[in-house]
Amino acid sequence: MKKVFNNAEEALSGLLKDDIFIAAGGFGLCGIPELLLNAIKESKVKNLTFASNNAGVDDFGIGILLQTKQVRKMISSYVGENAEFMRQYLSGELELEFNPQGTLAERMRAGGSGIPAFYTKTGVGTIIADGKEHKDFDGETYIMERGLVADLSIVKAWKADKTGNLVFRKTARNFNPPAAMCGKVCVAEVEEIVPTGSLDPDLIHLPGIYVHRLIQGDHEKRIEQRTLREVK
Repeated sequence: MKKVFNNAEEALSGLLKDDIFIAAGGFGLCGIPELLLNAIKESKVKNLTFASNNAGVDDFGIGILLQTKQVRKMISSYVGENAEFMRQYLSGELELEFNPQGTLAERMRAGGSGIPAFYTKTGVGTIIADGKEHKDFDGETYIMERGLVADLSIVKAWKADKTGNLVFRKTARNFNPPAAMCGKVCVAEVEEIVPTGSLDPDLIHLPGIYVHRLIQGDHEKRIEQRTLREVK
């Protein structure tokens, strides 16, 4: 089965349409699938639902899709650093489902593992718990969270072999493995594709069974918050 494609547009061919649910890896600007996000923007599909920790910034990451009004709903943990995200949410243009970060990661992992739902104490007694099933275990109250299964996952990794085994670099791993797991189809962009068998099996972070399509490309290394010390 061919997994390596020439570019993001080819890798997403036949996968994009209006109203689909996409899970995206990344945390802020770290480890985001920027090439695939640009291709989604150029495709002009709309009414998208995204599960992602946040939406990048106004002009990078999922933020570029908010600018073009292609996103209908976000399932996220953090909405700061993106003025357009906040504007659309506060004006009622964008639907938002808040999730604690650990809960969001586990919802993705559960969906990818065939687990339809799980119980957690996180969010009990807050608006996170509104409308959700409550159950007591050993004298403690838990809420039920559903696993997430996306139509498409897009992720960013450091290295891959041609069978789709992925290696992430340091904190750029973040939400990428669980996001990859929960997609019916997963497309990964990487900085380097190496020959099959050249990766140490003990160092592979995500098995290729979860990855269906791959591209290699150049990536921009942005700094989300730059703080400089005054030199005297």
